[in-house]
Amino acid sequence: MIKRGTLSAAAAAALLVGCSGPSWGPLASSPLERGDGASVFQSLFARNCAACHGREGRGGAALSLRNPAYLAMADDGAIRKAISQGVPGTPMPAFATSAGGDLSDEQISILVLGIRSWADPGALAGARTPPYAASNPGSVRRGADVFSAACASCHGLGGQGGARAGSVVDPSFLALISDQGLRVAVIAGRPELGAPDWRGDRPGRPLSNREVTDVVAWLQSRRVRYPGAPYPRPASRGFHDENNKEGVKR
Repeated sequence: MIKRGTLSAAAAAALLVGCSGPSWGPLASSPLERGDGASVFQSLFARNCAACHGREGRGGAALSLRNPAYLAMADDGAIRKAISQGVPGTPMPAFATSAGGDLSDEQISILVLGIRSWADPGALAGARTPPYAASNPGSVRRGADVFSAACASCHGLGGQGGARAGSVVDPSFLALISDQGLRVAVIAGRPELGAPDWRGDRPGRPLSNREVTDVVAWLQSRRVRYPGAPYPRPASRGFHDENNKEGVKR
């Protein structure tokens, strides 16, 4: 699961700053045809991805892209979509020029190929990851039971933090991670932070696809509508704030 300090306020700020950094413009000719695709990939990754995902794809505030479980379940299309379109509601921006970013389709292809080149088929010792995407919404009730059995020993009862790992129900954390991001975190873990993948949450009994889907549904249910607000916003009567001097109903 997700280790203490996985996404602190400082790390979130680093993500936002890093992802908005400079990137290369369109390439004059195909680096793959010139035979220097590896060096171009390294430069593209350093300028656009390393601030969040770490040098060489690991050790950053965001998910390690060298994580064998992640590379086993995320195919080329999933990686391309994340780079091209970003992940709405999270610090991951869209990089494709068609979505307002700075990278051409060719540059994104180089990034996808380079990231996929880190895959190590033997790293999982033949284990098969649950699917990248959920096929159903899952059960919050069953998910609570899965969390208690597989996650609470580190994250504490109710997910509010324990002696070995931090809270996974903190409103700011849940506001900064997508539903798919939660699923990836449960399956792939954060080994670089000591957080196990889906095989180690409950030693000797890897989480099934249904259990992953259910525990993600439970985590989703812990989200609050207005993270960081000291009190709920009134739904039917006017209220005052600096942008609503007249107390107009919203």
